[in-house]
Amino acid sequence: MERNLPLCIVLALLVPFSTLSLVNAEVTDISTDKQALLALKARISHDPSNLLANNWSTTTSVCSWTGITCAGRHHRVTALNISNLALTGTLPPQLGNLSFLATLVIKNNSFYGSFPEELAHLHRLKYLSFGFNRLSGGLPENIFYNLPNLEFFSLPFNMLQGKLPSALSKCKKLQILSLSFNYFTGVIPKEIRILTQLKRLLLNNNKLQGMI
Repeated sequence: MERNLPLCIVLALLVPFSTLSLVNAEVTDISTDKQALLALKARISHDPSNLLANNWSTTTSVCSWTGITCAGRHHRVTALNISNLALTGTLPPQLGNLSFLATLVIKNNSFYGSFPEELAHLHRLKYLSFGFNRLSGGLPENIFYNLPNLEFFSLPFNMLQGKLPSALSKCKKLQILSLSFNYFTGVIPKEIRILTQLKRLLLNNNKLQGMI
């Protein structure tokens, strides 16, 4: 004899599956990446070759845009490389929404303004290169607590200042640290010595003091 389950039990069984579907939809949705990149495009005031102006179009797939690499099971943006394009602009906080990003390279441009604290959200980030720009201000201490996979961190030839964050020591996988030709001051953090994977440390042409 068949028995009908009460409605409340049926709903209880269905809710977890519907929630899982919603979560999966959010994970595989690349629209978040698209909006973050469009926010970056909107912050660029000079694009002499009109490369991003013409190529980063809302009518085409993000994964086909210049400088963008998509990969992984969810086919999300894993690399952003817009180096050597003579771009002028600032870095938007929305870059922190590129949650699958492993490589972030904007070297040899004219980006100015502060280093976005929101990059602390990029937990998968391994490679960051912002050298040869005009970034100013200090390095936010908190970001280094949240970048456990960071291996390459390069910011030479900018206008950064302030003290070097001791939290750099939290990036246990760091192999290259290049901060030359900036305006950093104060004592070199002794905590850097615990970075056992470090292969190259470039701090020259700053106003640092002390011994490593």
